[in-house]
Amino acid sequence: MKSKAIVIRRHGGPEVLELTEIDVPAPGPGEVQIRHAAIALNFVDVYYRTGLYAPSGGLPFVAGGEGAGTVTAVGPGVADFREGDRVAYPNSNGAYCEFRNIEAESLIHLPDDISFETAGGGLMKGMTVEFLLNRTYPVGPETVLLWHAAAGGVGLIAGQWAKALGATVIGTAGGSDKVKLALAHGFDHVIDYHKDDFAARVKDLTSGKGVDVVYDSVGKDTFPKSLDCLKPRGLWVTFGNASGPVPPMAPSILAQKGSLFMTRPTLGNYIATSGELKECAESFFAIVRGNKVVINVNQTYRLADAAQAHADLEARRTSGTTLLIP
Repeated sequence: MKSKAIVIRRHGGPEVLELTEIDVPAPGPGEVQIRHAAIALNFVDVYYRTGLYAPSGGLPFVAGGEGAGTVTAVGPGVADFREGDRVAYPNSNGAYCEFRNIEAESLIHLPDDISFETAGGGLMKGMTVEFLLNRTYPVGPETVLLWHAAAGGVGLIAGQWAKALGATVIGTAGGSDKVKLALAHGFDHVIDYHKDDFAARVKDLTSGKGVDVVYDSVGKDTFPKSLDCLKPRGLWVTFGNASGPVPPMAPSILAQKGSLFMTRPTLGNYIATSGELKECAESFFAIVRGNKVVINVNQTYRLADAAQAHADLEARRTSGTTLLIP
């Protein structure tokens, strides 16, 4: 079978995203073949494109890591899936294509009341928010938190979910439109970093105390000021590098700023077993089903326009969730 796909043959800018045709063989043992209905654009895709993250199989590779669609064939030894099943996956390289083979253990069954668009564009983001709010730091009614990039795809989910947990939710965003968007999605306060010093504003909003936890997917541009937003013994969760990697740091800075804690978690380590994968996904589906979190698909591009989608994402011209449609 032939399939259109976006292949990366060398690391670089959006221009290295090449639309081509690839061969997709029959699924092998333990594999399922799917036809994508919706493919997510995530910032981690940029990291793989630029070479910040290394793909497991090296170059060349098919870009992307998240999608949803329908099973079209099942390989030997697969018992949990059959042709016609609606499925999704949050974390498996090779998503930017019409058809693909994927390990059955990477897939989850998609409930009938969850759309392809919600799952294809929101599953990785939603599961990321789930482990960050529920397991990396147990957020509850007493929690005061700061979330950078509040108007991004993960941020808009996080604002709604954290508010549903009863937390006081502070965010940062760039520009008045993004501030308004975040405020409409659960955030109690949103700081426009184009206008204000976010660390100073956090101290103002918390009467000088600081927050319990900072969730930081921005990286270089928000370091080390994120540490200045924390209470003594607070937790800095650095989980992305949208502005570039955090520079090397001496552990003593954590002591100087209040015996702080830091962690660098990844989704893969929180869904390492099939049980964890299913539990995390079910938690996300449940909060969407309860209308406490709405997935906003604010941009849709053709698969062939993946380079433009990457350029818009890096230029911060996007908000919420972005989909590629084969």
